[in-house]
Parts: sequence; C-alpha cells; structure tokens
Amino acid sequence: MHYLLFYDYAPDYLERRAQFREEHLALAWEAQARGELVLAGALAEPADMGVLLFDCDSPEVPERFAAADPYVRHGLVTGYRVRPWTTVVGEAAKTPIRPGVA
Repeated sequence: MHYLLFYDYAPDYLERRAQFREEHLALAWEAQARGELVLAGALAEPADMGVLLFDCDSPEVPERFAAADPYVRHGLVTGYRVRPWTTVVGEAAKTPIRPGVA
C-alpha cells in the first residue's frame, strides 16, 4: 500500500533546517534503504509543506518515521498527517486499473 506523509512547515523552516538537516536526511535515506520510503521532498514556491511517499503495509511506518524525525521533534514541522493513497496508474501502482477494464 502507498501512504503519503504530509508535513506542514513552520514559517521559519528554511532558516532553521540547517542544524537538523543531516539527521533528517540520514533518517530518510535509512527508510529508503529498507524499502519503505520511495520519494520525499519539500514543496517549493512557497516551501511550506513536505510530502513523503511510503510503500509499506501499515500507516504505522510513516507515523514512526515522523515521530523520529528531528524536523518534527524540534518544531520545524508544525503538524503532519498520513493518508493512504490508492495508486492506479503507473508501473509502481499498487492497484493498477487499465482503460476498458471494469
């Protein structure tokens, strides 16, 4: 199943992230190496949110990631939410649906 983890960033996120960025990136690359985290990054213009795509069996995986993330622990992320994502188009879709198939 795919899950999206949405981060809401604090207004001073860009100014404060440098001191926590290495630890945040290490956590993300470790999750990627385990096959849990597929893609992650900040939305731009404005940089007010982050989106992380997980491929895992339970929403507990992205929840644990967020709980361990220094961006969350130190208030750079003011809120987050995990949403299941029903993917239907693309090579990595979990429930592919082709045209003409009911």
